[in-house]
Amino acid sequence: MSSTTVLARKWRPKNFEQLAGQEHVVRALTNALTQNRLHHAYLFTGTRGVGKTTIARIFAKSLNCLEGITATPCGECSACKEIDSGRFVDLIELDAASNTQVDNMRELLESALYAPTSARFKVYIIDEVHMLSKSAFNAMLKTLEEPPPHVKFILATTDPQKIPVTVLSRCLQFNLKQLPPALIAGHLQHVLEQEHIPFESGAIALIARAAQGSMRDALSLMDQAIAFSDSKVEEAVVRTMLGAIDQSYLFELLGALREQNGAALLEIADNMAGRSIAFDSALQELATLLHRIALAQTVPEAISDDEPERARLMDLAQAFAPEDVQLNYQIAIHGRDDIDLAPDEYAGFTMTLLRMLAFAPGKGIAQASSIPARAKPIATVTAVSSASSSERVSRPAAAAPVTSGTTGSQPDWGVLLTQLNAQGMAQQLAKHCVLQDISDGKITLCLSPEFKHLQTNKMATEKLQSALSDYFAKPIMLNIVLGQTETATPAVVEQKNKEFKQQQASSSIEQDDFVREAQAELGASLIADSVKPLQ
Repeated sequence: MSSTTVLARKWRPKNFEQLAGQEHVVRALTNALTQNRLHHAYLFTGTRGVGKTTIARIFAKSLNCLEGITATPCGECSACKEIDSGRFVDLIELDAASNTQVDNMRELLESALYAPTSARFKVYIIDEVHMLSKSAFNAMLKTLEEPPPHVKFILATTDPQKIPVTVLSRCLQFNLKQLPPALIAGHLQHVLEQEHIPFESGAIALIARAAQGSMRDALSLMDQAIAFSDSKVEEAVVRTMLGAIDQSYLFELLGALREQNGAALLEIADNMAGRSIAFDSALQELATLLHRIALAQTVPEAISDDEPERARLMDLAQAFAPEDVQLNYQIAIHGRDDIDLAPDEYAGFTMTLLRMLAFAPGKGIAQASSIPARAKPIATVTAVSSASSSERVSRPAAAAPVTSGTTGSQPDWGVLLTQLNAQGMAQQLAKHCVLQDISDGKITLCLSPEFKHLQTNKMATEKLQSALSDYFAKPIMLNIVLGQTETATPAVVEQKNKEFKQQQASSSIEQDDFVREAQAELGASLIADSVKPLQ
């Protein structure tokens, strides 16, 4: 490997086939190129490092390859080679973050009026386009309305909300997704194999998760790991580099939680403090581990056979009920949000663990005797608080009478839905369905005929299928059938639980001593509509 070429540049894809992920964008652009149905302006949106600029450059090659407009540029002609090396005179790249003013945009647009020097199209790639000033956008708008036939605009942004709607409406928009850790890990493994660099699979998994959906960040972290570990990527070294939590601590924490051993929980926390482990990161890693346990419970095949911790994951998947995993996951992520408000990180971390202990079904307060003396006041405060009238109103969900349930060795659709990145109409569609079958990468949902209008919304169906594919980290085929649902849909469960919470809130207020005294002594009356359950 050249000492002057970092992995992110050396392994930047040169064509659509080499691109990892973003199949929905590649498919659309490939069809447009093959059928010669080309738009004058494209907008690529997405977080950093997901391939916006890379796809833009490949598209520019596809438009200007000397072999003709094609979805598979040759890579050998002068146009392809010059684009790859950044020397193609008719490919103009502009960083809008550094060129925000209207004068820069006017100069660029004036040059667009002239024919390409040697290419088929003059291609303008404007990165971080949302940084342009309002005047610059107005100057661009005229050209977007009446574009010269030889010009193609490719805009890229991480924040499409800041782009004027007048500009958005004149572009074909493509949203690039964050890449799942499994896909990033597979690409990193391929890169290291080609570079002949030995590695441990656990190290790759750590980097893939730390990249947070960005392939560029993953390759940059891998460069750093290679330097740290003297050209051998080892898990222990990568953990040190990333400041990641030793997984053994996390498994020990969950083991102590399974045994309802408060003393062991605090002892492990003390050991972590002694090693100066960041508790904020510990809660993040704990939530990640709980998510993997939930996957192991719902879709065991999602945990690969070569997963280093597969045996321990499967053991914990058997030890905890699915609803306990979901609850502890919520407690972990909320604990991370609250850790800055705690007296110190240790208190915030241990309080989160104690909350998991306290909310274990049928446990909690009875287990206070197993907690060391210094922790008992915390547990006592929790018990007293949970018995107060305000808390009785705010926590009715713990005794909610309705759940969507698990049917036939199928997973709980209501629980699964809470983990999906589905919003808007896609979420409404999912809420009114029940899971009928899941197997071999295919999920069948049953939708009540009264909501069949949701099924006809193609965008909602596609977004739900995309959310399922992201969740399972593999392509999922979604099939929605109409029929009477035997079990309660998540929408029904949600409504019933709202009614239950409202009933509990009303009952709690009516029985409150202060309210009763006000009614008896002052003749006060309770306005029923004003009673709302705390969320």
